[in-house]
Order: sequence, then C-alpha cells, then structure tokens
Amino acid sequence: MKQQALRAIAAFALLASAFPIPAQVKSLATIRFGVEAAYPPFESKTASGQLQGFDIDLGNALCAQLKAKCVWVENSFDGLIPALKARKFDAIDSAMNINAKRAEQVDFTVPLYLTPAQLVAKKGSALLPSAESLTGHKVGVLQGSIQEQYAIQMWAPKNVDVQSYQTQDHAYDDLVAGRIDATFVDATAASLGFLNQANGKGFAFAGPSVNDAKIIGTGVGIGVRKGDHQLLDALNGAFAELKRNGTYQQLLKKYFTVDLTAH
Repeated sequence: MKQQALRAIAAFALLASAFPIPAQVKSLATIRFGVEAAYPPFESKTASGQLQGFDIDLGNALCAQLKAKCVWVENSFDGLIPALKARKFDAIDSAMNINAKRAEQVDFTVPLYLTPAQLVAKKGSALLPSAESLTGHKVGVLQGSIQEQYAIQMWAPKNVDVQSYQTQDHAYDDLVAGRIDATFVDATAASLGFLNQANGKGFAFAGPSVNDAKIIGTGVGIGVRKGDHQLLDALNGAFAELKRNGTYQQLLKKYFTVDLTAH
C-alpha cells in the first residue's frame, strides 16, 4: 500500500513537471507595466524623476485593487508592443489607443477613456486636418502613435510631409521653432501638456477632431500579450470595481476638466 502511494506521488510529480504552472498565473502577484513617460498629463516625470500622470495613478489603483505589486518599466512608445511580446513587461499602460492594427498583435482591456485626435498649429492658421489643406506642409507626429498611422496612410500619399518624432515634446519644440507647420496629436495631451504651457502660447487647435474607428481607434486601453486571458480578465474586473467604487471618477477629476469617460 505504501509503495503504491509512493508511486502515485511520483507519477503526480512527473505530470506536474510536464505541465508547469503557467507564468502568467504566478505573475499576478506583480504586474509590470510598460510606459513611455513623456506624454503629460497621462504619463511623465517630476523634476526628481518620479513617474506621474493619470495612467500611472490608474495603473497603481488597478494593482492595489488586485493586491499586486506595481512595477513600471520605461520604454520608447514605438517599441512598447515589441517589448511586450518579448516579455520585458506584462502589460502596456501608456495612453495607447485601441485600433485594428494593434489588436492584431496584442489583446486590449475594455476602453479606459476616450480622447480625440486633433491638429495643432499657430493661432489663426487656416490649416485643417485634411490632405487637401496640408498638402505641401510639414506635420509632426509621435513615432508609433495612431496619429502617425493616420497621417502616413491618409496624408503622406497626397504630398503632406509627415515627420515622426521619438517623443511628442520634440515635435512641440520643432513646431515652436517653425521647423514644422503643425503637429497631429492627442487633444487632451496637447491641451494640458502644450497649449496651456508657456511654450504653447500662440498655438491652438486647427480644425475639428479626426474620427476614424479603424485607425484612430475606439478609446485607450491596456494591452496584454495575445492569449493572456487571466491578466486581461483581472484588469477588466479591477477596472469595473474602480468605476463602481468611484476611484476612477476621482482620478478623472484630478487631471481633467472634460469628461473622458469611456461609456
């Protein structure tokens, strides 16, 4: 009887070694978020180098809800998806819009918030966010952003000079210096991170927001690796609880004067 029990234990151990516990099950104790901290008010750094912003606070709140340790891994925006797939972190929490092209590579949570895409140019500019208006002009976009995708697909073929930047701040610098005529950007980030700042004086939104569900997307979400259903479901569940208990609404009011709620 004792020998039979020992054989059963050995067989179970062999079976367990053949089918180890998935890495994503273990990782829920810690969630590593990939972020590019150069996009205020969503994510940026304080003068002392501390991460700050709406996405940072929301990510920390999600971790707290899940009783998980939050670890933030900085990465260039255009390299976030490749780095996620390479397992350098577990999820992307960096103002990333959900669109068809990205959804082919990663799975997204439900939309966390909605924010329009708009053109920014000098005040009084006659420029509009259309190929016809921008022909012959230079437009700056953030490398890897949905604005870059849209500008390259919709404007560049019609003689619009689309220039990509490693960070949005570099695009703003060139706009102020007159090296580009406009920048196509997330409107909320542009309003709070540029137009309401000293270097943004003399500039304004040019024309209406651009709506395109396929390219611009359906809102901002957190991206996880394809098939990581446990983390995806955990984040969606935690987000639902943050909305239910009012934490989400408090964070929105902390950073924004307009309603970005994803309904």
